[in-house]
Order: sequence, then structure tokens, then C-alpha cells
Amino acid sequence: MSTEESNVPPAGEDIHLPGGSIQPLLLTIGITMALIGITWQWWALVGGLALTIGTLFFWIRDAIDEYKHLPLDHGDGH
Repeated sequence: MSTEESNVPPAGEDIHLPGGSIQPLLLTIGITMALIGITWQWWALVGGLALTIGTLFFWIRDAIDEYKHLPLDHGDGH
């Protein structure tokens, strides 16, 4: 077996897909509330910004955690 053939992943290897998440919906609601709050009520602006920032914080944290759990040889191009 040549060295190139040994680098081929086994047939039927699972493809990693992230699980479902409510974070995109919460981010959309937060941004919408903030935009409405600009022209309507200050509390809607503050609430929307808080929801947006909080959702982004947890989404980025989850993405970093998920990235850390990938196999070591992930994305090395060989």
C-alpha cells in the first residue's frame, strides 16, 4: 500500500454536522428588537442589544468548543 492510499479516510466515514440550535432565531429576534427600539422605545433597544450580545457570546463559545473537539488531523489537506 502506498503512503497516499493510507491517508484516504475509510469508506463511510461520518460527516460532522452541527446539531440544531435556537441561537440563529434568538439573534434575529435580538437584532429586530434593537432596530425597532431605535425608533420606538428605549427598553426595546436595550433588550434587543442585550439579547444580541448574549446570543453572540454563547454562539461563539459553542463554536470554539465544537472546534476543539474535532479530530487532530482535521483540515490538514492530506
